[in-house]
Amino acid sequence: MRVANLAGRAVLVTDGGATDVAEASGGRFGSDPQSLFDDWGAFVAWAAAFDASAASATMTIDPGQLGAPVPRPRQVFAIGLNYAEHAAEAGYPPDSMPVTFTKFPSSIVGQDAVVELPEGNVDWEVELVVVIGREAHRVDRESAWDHVAGLTIGQDLSERITQLQGSAPQFSLGKSFPGFGPTGPWLVTPGELADRDDLAIACRLSGEVMQSSRTSMMLYDVPELLVRISAVCPLLPGDIIFSGTPSGIGNRRTPPRFIGPEDVLVSEIEGIGTLTTRFF
Repeated sequence: MRVANLAGRAVLVTDGGATDVAEASGGRFGSDPQSLFDDWGAFVAWAAAFDASAASATMTIDPGQLGAPVPRPRQVFAIGLNYAEHAAEAGYPPDSMPVTFTKFPSSIVGQDAVVELPEGNVDWEVELVVVIGREAHRVDRESAWDHVAGLTIGQDLSERITQLQGSAPQFSLGKSFPGFGPTGPWLVTPGELADRDDLAIACRLSGEVMQSSRTSMMLYDVPELLVRISAVCPLLPGDIIFSGTPSGIGNRRTPPRFIGPEDVLVSEIEGIGTLTTRFF
């Protein structure tokens, strides 16, 4: 199942386009994409029985109208240094705990977002984003995936001067400018994927490949991230986790390269699709 935010309304993505959830369910589920996570289990059961071919109206999907699949998450977790090659390029050894911080929810945007570049050095970090569908607190590895609603693509955009100024890094602040959390194009449930633990992940900046890896290269995979985070913080339905980025970021290149006006950033994850972000 694929669920999208189309012009602010929750839709099921089908081969023929998109079906409005509120209309197709007769109002059982609301039009607000965020509200689906309040009763995710019931929604999944309804969607599994829904006959898309019998839907009375199918909408065309305009990429420019695709908002963030999770537009107003209560909690946004982000993981640093979760791929060994990225940890090496950043000059840090792999840690015994996932490096965890937050991106503030006001930074979250969707497909085809046009992001204003602040002063400084704006960098890219393509990431698999995990969406929570059922509250998770002190979960074990065996049940971790049962708490996942789906997966989407994210860019953990970072302004490196703000992030690294001062005696201690300002991870959350440097990564939370307006538009610095592109996500999309839609949410894909794990069962749709051939191997949810091993997906090709890549990004291109204005046509040049910058990052290319597989999510199986994570030091802490999705179940382990849920185990570690939920041991401290209850994960709530509709929360999202940026799970870390592979090597190939701009500030570790020689010479460094950063995003400029009119650059186009295209992020791709196998089985999910592509996420495009533009800048000015």
